Amino acid sequence: MNAIIAFIEKGRPFFNKLAGNIYLQAIRDGFLTAMPAILFSSIFILCAALPEVFGFVLPAELSSWLWRVYNLTMGVVAILVAATTARSLAESLNRKLPANQSINVISVMLASICGFLTLAVTEIDGGIDITYLGTKGLLCSFISAFLSCNLYKFCMIKNITIKMPPEVPGVISNVFRNVFPFSFSVLGCVLLDLATTKIFGARFAESVILLFSPFFQAADSYLGLGLIGGAMAFFWFLGIHGPSIVEPAIAAAIYANVEANLMLVQGGEHASIALTAGFQNFIVCFGGTGCTLVVPFLLMWFCKSKQLKAVGQASFLPCIFNVNEPVLFAAPIVLNPYFFVPFLLTPILNAWIFKFFVDVLQMNSFIYVLPWATPAPIAMFLGTGMGWLALALALLLIVVDAVVYLPFVKAYDTSLVEEEAKNREAELEEEKAEKAAQVAPKTIEVAPVSSNQTSEAKAGSEAEMAKAQTIEQTALSNSEDSSMKPLNVLVLCVGAGTSAMFANAVNKGAQEKGLPVTAQAEAFGGHTGILQNFQLVVLSPQVQTRYDEIKADADKYGIKVVKTKGAQYINLTRQPEKAVDFVVDEVKKD
Repeated sequence: MNAIIAFIEKGRPFFNKLAGNIYLQAIRDGFLTAMPAILFSSIFILCAALPEVFGFVLPAELSSWLWRVYNLTMGVVAILVAATTARSLAESLNRKLPANQSINVISVMLASICGFLTLAVTEIDGGIDITYLGTKGLLCSFISAFLSCNLYKFCMIKNITIKMPPEVPGVISNVFRNVFPFSFSVLGCVLLDLATTKIFGARFAESVILLFSPFFQAADSYLGLGLIGGAMAFFWFLGIHGPSIVEPAIAAAIYANVEANLMLVQGGEHASIALTAGFQNFIVCFGGTGCTLVVPFLLMWFCKSKQLKAVGQASFLPCIFNVNEPVLFAAPIVLNPYFFVPFLLTPILNAWIFKFFVDVLQMNSFIYVLPWATPAPIAMFLGTGMGWLALALALLLIVVDAVVYLPFVKAYDTSLVEEEAKNREAELEEEKAEKAAQVAPKTIEVAPVSSNQTSEAKAGSEAEMAKAQTIEQTALSNSEDSSMKPLNVLVLCVGAGTSAMFANAVNKGAQEKGLPVTAQAEAFGGHTGILQNFQLVVLSPQVQTRYDEIKADADKYGIKVVKTKGAQYINLTRQPEKAVDFVVDEVKKD
């Protein structure tokens, strides 16, 4: 098994490069930025639809209002994603462009929106068809954003712009500077839509859906679902944030399928599409990537190792809310040969069981989008329309995952118990040796009274000196702390889950030690607008592949960026004093 792990790890540089692809990152960051609108709309759809599950019929006026809010948020989410994806990609491109040739982020967002509308909107009976303004048009969002950003980049590099005299105000000059790239971006989308209309006889939005439908159908099969779950776990096992690689490939499908399932249920049909956002967040990531919901409880209840029991106690609560980095890096599971099989196998089994429940037992698949931090059993129940089969599914997944993990947990526990026993024996031997060394001089030393008195006086003098030095050092330390400048620390991770744990530890430690240190947690992508307010950026293990981008952003303001290792990061989240010492020491290094 160690040989297999070593062989797989050889491909890690390639996978790191894949995870750092700016186009994949733009898709993921675009979705993260637009997520508040998606979750907001989900609240209204839940309020509109769930009462009917219990036989309650809302007043027509109230129901109409709830659906209106939903349609005006989720119904235009593709427009929002076109803008947010363009923003993320433009920021990535700007890191490699000279300052005087950078892309205007606001302008490219507007160009992406306009380009998207030319790809997605069809005129009908004096109005427009809004079918593809929502989740069905997400593929058009990505294409418009990518096309617009690259055309802007081309125009900036080639200096294709309208040059104004120096006397013209900067605001006016910037407007004319973006005329050509804006025009080329929108016209590029217009020509793309015209070409597909001539070739396929359908507008671009409809054509691209037809083109990708075989892929989405294959992804919704047993094989496809298993590959998706296994791939995310595989990358995370290497320490690379798996969803960052896998999710962009299926992002358009998982959200569009939720809406499609909802329409099926409203039409009195079965919600039969398994590949949804809920499938990713709560089935193949049941308690986090690798289906680790059961692992902390197995560590607490079935292990004898002190280390594993401590990890279980510290990580069970985060895992309930799908934040499993504490157990991934503290056990550890990442790159641990004992966990390679269960970590990859459980997501695949969960995917197949879920597919069986949907296809054979006719359980509804997910018809609502819920926050990823919702406890998985609760999310299954709510997200699938509150059917009793969802509760049975949650219970079955708990049992299956526990059965798969338990033998490997026990094997790892046995190895650690033996290791801890050997370490304890070594510690006892060291303690005996120290005690013997302390007693030996007293038993062989024979000195005259005057010598003893001299020795005692000398010892007393040395003790007084040591005490004085300690007091002086403490006073000096307190003086340094009191004169310490305020330190603002930004902690970044993928979803602001573990970064919040680290930031809370720093804030608690600073309060206990009376230091002027404050920490704030943020998800990657949300840092660009607030970066200038901090003196230090701490990266969680999940965003190591984004180090170069973050450092490029931080260098503009002279801010230091620090990477952390998995076990180190998790341990600091549980030790406030050490967490604040860590950030203070990192700042002092320079």
